[in-house]
Amino acid sequence: MSPSNSTLKPTTYIALLRGINVGGHAVSMERLRGLFTELGLRDVRSFIQTGNVFFESDHPDRSSLERTIHEYLTKHLGYSVPVFLRTVSDMEKMLLEAPFGAMELTPETRHLVVFISASLPANLELPAVSPTGEFEILAATASEVFVLLRTVKGKSGNVVQWIERTFQVAASARFYHTTRKMLEAAQS
Repeated sequence: MSPSNSTLKPTTYIALLRGINVGGHAVSMERLRGLFTELGLRDVRSFIQTGNVFFESDHPDRSSLERTIHEYLTKHLGYSVPVFLRTVSDMEKMLLEAPFGAMELTPETRHLVVFISASLPANLELPAVSPTGEFEILAATASEVFVLLRTVKGKSGNVVQWIERTFQVAASARFYHTTRKMLEAAQS
């Protein structure tokens, strides 16, 4: 990483990582915070055990920073870790745009925010329902997809795999209520 430029005000980022503490990839939050610190990132904190890291950086290019973190984690953890960086203001705006406000949760439904690496097709008609009916894309921004997840016959499928396969993007999902709590923690 390039040396920090002290004239820039640092940006607080939320790193949403995929593949942390799932699928046999166990990583302690202490080690994860240490890897971010080794990259020269400041005020590194983690939120719950599923790969959410807050940090400050004055790096001017978010895409480059995202790639750098991805490559460093992949090298040191031994497997690919997709990285999705959002600023606190990005998350605030995204939560304001989320279509879940008036929707009631039931034991068979969950609200998900899926963070994506590229926009979905502009001609995608919404809502879009998966062939099995387990997932319904309610709305999308350039970098997030808002999904209603349904339990069908006691099971729910893997919405991340479905979105990645269907739209050829990298993705990582968080429950909507967890995303709200994550933003509150990043702001404190």
